[in-house]
Amino acid sequence: MMDDLSLLDLAADLAERAGAEIRTIRDRGFKVHRKADHSDVTEADHAAEAIILAGLRQALAGCTVVAEEEVAGGKLTAATPEFWLVDPLDGTREFTSGGDDFAVNIGLVRDGQPVLGVVGVPATGEIFGGIVGVGAWRSKAGMRTRIAARTPPPDGLTVVASRHHGDQARLDAFLAGRTVRHVVNFGSSLKFCRLAEGQADLYPRFGRTMEWDTCAPHAVLLAAGGSVETLDGKPLRYGKPGWDNPHFICWGAR
Repeated sequence: MMDDLSLLDLAADLAERAGAEIRTIRDRGFKVHRKADHSDVTEADHAAEAIILAGLRQALAGCTVVAEEEVAGGKLTAATPEFWLVDPLDGTREFTSGGDDFAVNIGLVRDGQPVLGVVGVPATGEIFGGIVGVGAWRSKAGMRTRIAARTPPPDGLTVVASRHHGDQARLDAFLAGRTVRHVVNFGSSLKFCRLAEGQADLYPRFGRTMEWDTCAPHAVLLAAGGSVETLDGKPLRYGKPGWDNPHFICWGAR
């Protein structure tokens, strides 16, 4: 049986392999298709997911995995006390438009709570990882550096917001009365990672997200000393019917 450090290393290796395949497909060109929910999907999404699922299921026989493209294809999986959530290419719109803000998300849930996660960034070769209660790191070129969320600086908050799925009026209302230094737009789960590495302080999310979008970066942020709460101040949990998340707020260290 693998311990959490070994599970994190497994997820990091799979994220790196999936990221390499995504880069290969991007370099040679690809077609964009539409799913039933009208969101984009490409060959890269499916190829990356196949690598991750094969790796998890080979190393962890009998494990439960809930993956975005399998769900989109009609595979129904019930939440178990321990299960993996996989988004093989988070930020497909960024990927298809030539941007770099897309990621590979692999996270593990126990009893409704994220316990560890990896966020790979194929465009830069970075990987973010963390185990809740142990710590978080960022790696590039094989070098791991510990990261930690920061307390907000005196001159005001750095706020990250969604590039494509934001609700500007709702965001403005939420930020009213707070001292905000600036607002920066990012795509995909990299918004969580900016908080985890101490480059930003607050990420309010009022648009729709799914559990596979958030589990891995949520774990990284928690491991780095941050938090993710629903609008009523409760921790964001996993294994919900339909895998939909409510609106939530991510904080750095407070």
